[in-house]
Amino acid sequence: MCCSGFLKIMMFIFNGGIFLAGAGILGVGVWVKVDSGSLLGLLEDVDGAPSGLTQLVNVAYLLIAVGTVLLLIGFLGCCGAVKESRCMLLTFFSIVLILFLIEVAGAVVLFVFDGLAEDLLGQLEDEVQQSIRKQYGSNEGFTSLWNATMEEFTCCGYKNYTDFEGSPFFVDNGMDVYPQTCCNQTITAGVCNTFKAESSNIDGCLHKLLQLIEENAVIIAAVVLGIAALEIAAMVVSMVLYKQIGHKA
Repeated sequence: MCCSGFLKIMMFIFNGGIFLAGAGILGVGVWVKVDSGSLLGLLEDVDGAPSGLTQLVNVAYLLIAVGTVLLLIGFLGCCGAVKESRCMLLTFFSIVLILFLIEVAGAVVLFVFDGLAEDLLGQLEDEVQQSIRKQYGSNEGFTSLWNATMEEFTCCGYKNYTDFEGSPFFVDNGMDVYPQTCCNQTITAGVCNTFKAESSNIDGCLHKLLQLIEENAVIIAAVVLGIAALEIAAMVVSMVLYKQIGHKA
């Protein structure tokens, strides 16, 4: 009886961790989906972007799905322990095992992608520059998205300020004006022109995007491995509790 109570407590602890992790992942997924100013949103407006990168805009749906599944698993494990239902415990074990295998594969993919990110994003350079020179200043949605991105991440263009040369914004402003984010406002003042933009040397958004992907890839992989450890422990406890309930019957 004492052992059974201890196993139930352990199930609550492990599944509580899984439940909270699921809630966190679900929250991040919803945030990414709602955040229209995200750098990933820029990929939707780039013609000819590599398919591997355009799929990044769907990462929110993956996070929402994983978060929802983890929430359900945590709830199922707790209910199975409280009600001492062998059916629920076995279902819990099977689902967690499948999810565990998927998460391990996902972590490996993230680590591999972390090494390929720079090469893949480098393929976008021409397409992004052409999009900027064609739409920045004439397409309100495209312009607003770039302005929000550059302001949020303190970057300028895809590689640097020269990406805006030839754009409708550049032509309409006398061919010597760049977005204000391309100039460091602490050392320059007034209109951002060629001299000020060159002196400010603001990083391009490619560099910022690489940092974002690489940092998040490592963080997400670490979270996934942490959840995987919780799931292994929960699977072990669920099977012990499953057998113990069977002996009682």
